[in-house]
Amino acid sequence: MLTTPIPRLGLDTYSLRSQNWDAFQQLDYCAARGVKVVHFSEPRLVGGFEPDHLKRVRAHADSCGLDIEIGMLSICPTSGIFDAAQGTAEEQLGRAIDAAVICGSPLVRCVLGNTFDRRMPGGIERHIDQVLQVLQRIRSRVVDAGVKIAIENHSGDMQARELKMLVETAGTDFVGVCIDSGNALWAIEDPHLAVETLAPYVLTSHMRDSAVWNTPAGVVGQWTRMGEGNVDIARYIRTYIERCPGRAVSLELIMHRQRTFDYHDDEFWAAYPSTPAREFARFLSRAEMGEPRPDVDSSLAETVGDVDVSLAALKDILSDGSPSGKMV
Repeated sequence: MLTTPIPRLGLDTYSLRSQNWDAFQQLDYCAARGVKVVHFSEPRLVGGFEPDHLKRVRAHADSCGLDIEIGMLSICPTSGIFDAAQGTAEEQLGRAIDAAVICGSPLVRCVLGNTFDRRMPGGIERHIDQVLQVLQRIRSRVVDAGVKIAIENHSGDMQARELKMLVETAGTDFVGVCIDSGNALWAIEDPHLAVETLAPYVLTSHMRDSAVWNTPAGVVGQWTRMGEGNVDIARYIRTYIERCPGRAVSLELIMHRQRTFDYHDDEFWAAYPSTPAREFARFLSRAEMGEPRPDVDSSLAETVGDVDVSLAALKDILSDGSPSGKMV
């Protein structure tokens, strides 16, 4: 039984992206479901960073008793997903910082890139160096604004050990982590290893359940509705609550994706030249505890019903861990 207060329930509204709802509809949905922290992980989800619009969003959130977290995508100029059309990394991050201040968000969630960046010339280290340079150039603006930068372990870009190094090198006074349980698998990591490694730096979270199993073709990973995976997500969340006190537990639902990691292929390891054997062994052991599942139609999108089921399962996990048996 946990003895620490459990954190507020949150939702990354990326989970609702297929509904094409505006920010106000997303806030209303969250308020109706008992969500306390609304995590707009990308500018498009909140409807853009125009100040007057954000002030209206903030006022509506206040009327619903909701907190807001603001996010954006890549701040790495060398990443394949960086959108140079939106300006320099510093310009884009500056707009997100301004948006966070208006919305009362204590942080700006951002990412380096994705797994394909590991295979670019210079490997992931080159991109980490670029992010460090961006953070150094914008440090004073972040500090003056009174917010922090929460860098996510995103889509297989950095392993936990690498993200830890980035945060420590940049400075924990203004940089931390948005930890994503599902993305750990995409970086060939046991999610439990990721939370153990990154807990001291966590500012917020994306909670996503997953299934993983071993096959002759390699390890297969799939994201699932909360409570339907096999990575012991309940224990992961209990560890998170104990080691990241006060941080939001925010569902991010992404489904219908299977990915195979062919660790038998020498070329596969070109993207992971520094991965310790003991870390990969934990990932492989996790996979060996799983059973194969049928593939699904990748064209299907998450429904409101899927989000409802996942929120209910997450509430059950939180209630089971609360000393009072109730969410706080």
